[in-house]
Amino acid sequence: MSITRRIVDFLGLRRNIAALLVMVVLVGMGEKLGERFLPIYLLALGGGAYSIGLLNGLDNLLSALYAFPGGYLSDRIGYKRALLVFNLVSMAGYLVVILWPTWQAVIIGAFAFISWDALSLPATMSLVAAALPKDKRTMGVTLHSFVRRIPMALGPVIGGLFIAWFGERDGVRLAFVLALVLGFVAIVLQQSLIEEKGARGKGEGHPLRLFRHMTPDLRNLLVSDILVRFCEQIPYAFAVVWAMKVVGVSSVQFGLLTTIEMLTAMLIYIPVAYLADRSGKKPFVAITFLNFTLFPLALLLSRSFAGLVVAFIIRGLKEFGEPTRKALIMDLAPEDQKAGMFGLYYLIRDVIVAFAAFGGAWLWTISPQVNFLAAAAFGAAGTLYFVFFGRDLPKLRTERPTS
Repeated sequence: MSITRRIVDFLGLRRNIAALLVMVVLVGMGEKLGERFLPIYLLALGGGAYSIGLLNGLDNLLSALYAFPGGYLSDRIGYKRALLVFNLVSMAGYLVVILWPTWQAVIIGAFAFISWDALSLPATMSLVAAALPKDKRTMGVTLHSFVRRIPMALGPVIGGLFIAWFGERDGVRLAFVLALVLGFVAIVLQQSLIEEKGARGKGEGHPLRLFRHMTPDLRNLLVSDILVRFCEQIPYAFAVVWAMKVVGVSSVQFGLLTTIEMLTAMLIYIPVAYLADRSGKKPFVAITFLNFTLFPLALLLSRSFAGLVVAFIIRGLKEFGEPTRKALIMDLAPEDQKAGMFGLYYLIRDVIVAFAAFGGAWLWTISPQVNFLAAAAFGAAGTLYFVFFGRDLPKLRTERPTS
């Protein structure tokens, strides 16, 4: 067997996986060009702290509400057609932001462009499950997470340059114009390269009936995940405000901080996936939750660009166990309801976590210190819950790769 073939088998690169990765880069690049700077854009358009909290709260709430129908639609019509629908919806949101430069239009457009991650994740995981054997699914999820970080790393840098060249208002709008173009290219490649494989799922449309199939181990993971996501979302939208308005870094420097975060995550993805498949999964997820907890504390202590670099490295290290967590949901979900179970998991998690984003704005009006410390307290609670009640994944038997 050639070295190239061994690498392809090791990474689980099938045609559908390769097509998925190309799509993720294109759509993700468009999404991240302006998304990280939307709080600054809202302030430039006359919105205040509560408009930022509203946007962040909608991000979580709509992600939750869209996740379940996204999984249901993927099970019903197949992941290929579902991804086409999701791309078109997201592009409609970009158009709203481009055509109407008001903070209210951003909120309205968010109802569409926020949908991409939430709607597409169940379909994406269903594609991975159909394309790869069980012993390669963690690697498949890891590759997806790895490639997603490419636009997360580069998009904010390009978006920051747009702001530096054209200003906070026009720069963000032009970023969304480029996002619209990339979305169109992604649709063309997506529909020509991705092949539908396997039978379509049942498409269970009743959340309560589907919830009965969620195992106790998966429910414990969900509880700890909810607490840790409170830690993430309370300060999430205000990280850019802290960095640019309090510490005093430029838009380009903040873009570089995001790049540092994503590069940190990318460097650990493949080695951790390899080790996690051959040892216990629990330590990697626990490390992830610990780094979620440490980030707001590191942010609070940052008073210079160098301090922010350390904080964003910690933020990148939170990705230790994220692919493993997603692979766990995929393995525990019923074979004919994988997309739906993903959607249900995120529906429950993000509906609850949406309150953290709204509460984050209120805590910020008290003081940034209160915001960051409250976030860290939730992270510590979630980490301890997982340490005591979380269950390890059983080691999967090795399966021969399919052609």
